[in-house]
Amino acid sequence: MSGALKDILVLDLSRLFPGPYCSMILADHGARVIAIEDRRFEKEYMPILSNINRNKEHMTLNLKNGKGQDIFFSLAKKADVVLEGFRPGVTQRLGVGYEDIRKINPGIIYCSITGYGQTGALRNQVGHDVNYLGHSGVLSLIGPQNGPPYIPGIQVADMVGGLNGAIGIMLALHAREKTGTGQHIDVSMTDAMMAMLPIVAGFHWVFGAPPEKGNALLSHRYACYNIYQTKDAKYITLGALEPRFWEAVCHYFEVPEYIPLQFDEPSKELLIDFFKKVFLKKTRDEWMEIFSNTDTCIGRVLTVDEALDGDYSRSRNMVVKLEQPGQDPVPVLGIPIKMTANPGSIRSLPPKFGENTRPILEELGFSITEIQHMSDEGVI
Repeated sequence: MSGALKDILVLDLSRLFPGPYCSMILADHGARVIAIEDRRFEKEYMPILSNINRNKEHMTLNLKNGKGQDIFFSLAKKADVVLEGFRPGVTQRLGVGYEDIRKINPGIIYCSITGYGQTGALRNQVGHDVNYLGHSGVLSLIGPQNGPPYIPGIQVADMVGGLNGAIGIMLALHAREKTGTGQHIDVSMTDAMMAMLPIVAGFHWVFGAPPEKGNALLSHRYACYNIYQTKDAKYITLGALEPRFWEAVCHYFEVPEYIPLQFDEPSKELLIDFFKKVFLKKTRDEWMEIFSNTDTCIGRVLTVDEALDGDYSRSRNMVVKLEQPGQDPVPVLGIPIKMTANPGSIRSLPPKFGENTRPILEELGFSITEIQHMSDEGVI
């Protein structure tokens, strides 16, 4: 079966995490993705990020060189999507901005993923994930009560920005089916994070203040929705928010008197203290066995290695061993969107830097001699 984006050609000029994460999603679902980077960035290659380049081709191209631009335009003429992650104005100065591309390809979908967007007061400001989390208000919600904000262990803004880019591209592809024309997509990672605040913003607008960090309905304030340490120094999560789940927990521990006190403010510390003590009596896995067949919303806090190597990831194909001729199997993260008619697939390992440059140029009609000459001149 073919992926849903079969026959879609994506030229990815982005680097590092957000843009490549976006194009990985497209590649996983059948798009042909050609990642294009200047040879000078080879020394900045990060092996820990290679996972997001699976299913792609990679070529080197100097867009500051006239011949390099010509090659790019040859590809752009037949492309469906151009993806970039430079600061606003950079691709225009290089001569490969949206207006430049759509002159030769009116159907092009051109997606720009940046920290603060193509417009606005911060459009030219540099940043990284922590900056976007901070400016969106999200960082102020992460961490203990009365303590400093904590940086999450994963790059949330980068990935959510990439997800928004992928969604925007697919929306634009759908619109192009009706209109025949492409468009420019402006994705700000800070916008993407602010859009993740519907509950928090609702609190702010309804009650006049956002939830307090580390002390809110869904963040440690009540016993029913909390994290508890177990006898073996591991942790479990309790998410017994709805009354029926809370009742089941209270009945198991023979404290039915706590049922009406679920959200009682004067009693909340008493209840939290009780569950802190009771969950220390058994190991994490013993508790999971006890509650395995009950509706209680109790789960393990897994370490990363436990999650990657565990039964759940295997049963959902969230870690895939990719086999290539003459190589040991290489683990890669699986595809989270499961489709019945057009499932995504992991077809190839991440390419080496510039690995596909020559085959792509040959596909464009250049001879081996011409390609070598371009290499000598620094075009590729």
